[in-house]
Amino acid sequence: MPAIQVTNLSKSYGEVKALSDVCLSVETGEMYGLIGPDGAGKTTLIRIIATLLLPDGGNARVLGLDTVSQYKELRGEIGYMPAVFSLYSDLTVQENLNFFAGIFGTTVKENYDLIKGVYHMLEPFKDRPAGKLSGGMKQKLALSCALIHRPKVLILDEPTTGVDAVSRMELWNLLHEIKNQGITIFVSTAYMDEAKQCDRVALIQKGTILGVNTPEGFAHMFPYKLFAVYASDIWKHSDAIRRLNACETAYMFGHSLHFATKSSNENADSLGQILKSIGIDAVVKEIDAGIEDYFIYQLSEK
Repeated sequence: MPAIQVTNLSKSYGEVKALSDVCLSVETGEMYGLIGPDGAGKTTLIRIIATLLLPDGGNARVLGLDTVSQYKELRGEIGYMPAVFSLYSDLTVQENLNFFAGIFGTTVKENYDLIKGVYHMLEPFKDRPAGKLSGGMKQKLALSCALIHRPKVLILDEPTTGVDAVSRMELWNLLHEIKNQGITIFVSTAYMDEAKQCDRVALIQKGTILGVNTPEGFAHMFPYKLFAVYASDIWKHSDAIRRLNACETAYMFGHSLHFATKSSNENADSLGQILKSIGIDAVVKEIDAGIEDYFIYQLSEK
């Protein structure tokens, strides 16, 4: 039985369709990522799975329990960490943790072995009001509170948004430790690079699932040969590059331009010569596609 099973889920806010016929399945013990930009429908899907929002159509089951009709039984089995810090800012770190442990009829001492990887970083600040913690520390406290009752499924809505790079890395390391204890993790993020941390990933855009695969699997699904083009002010030449016969699509990617072609005969040298013929002196490297490339390809196909 899957830990999470979503079937034909739909949700609208007035005229805005937040989710459209969403289906996905998360295996027990899996680290499953929901990846997409702001406004893609990630939070709506997360809140339905966490029993906090009613769907308009379809259904979601977690641990075999329906998130609507069996939400009372389910809430004791899941841990939920929302995107916005929602703990009590005027309570101390220790008081927040004690409060959430008490809600679930447990104690910090009883489940300390589960949260110690997270909480040991917070213990020096246990008497500090939660509202005065840094962004990274707030996330660690929220994660500790979500875990304190030893849930079977941990649901995280964009846990690294607004957090510095070091804290992001620390948080993902902690999530891997938690997964190793047998807890299923369902996590959403707008950062494509974080997809590599997950066992499988669902790409979502405008309430629709574009694809589900392993991070490596998405690279194999990209249908074109791909090159990275480096040149001074490369963005100024993007329109001219897109008009080339060899170009299937081209888009800016950091400081480079990613050039995709259907031609299997094209190589870095030949593409460099083509670019030179239109006045672009560039360094060209053949590269493997990543999840970002597949996501952009899917958007261009819609």
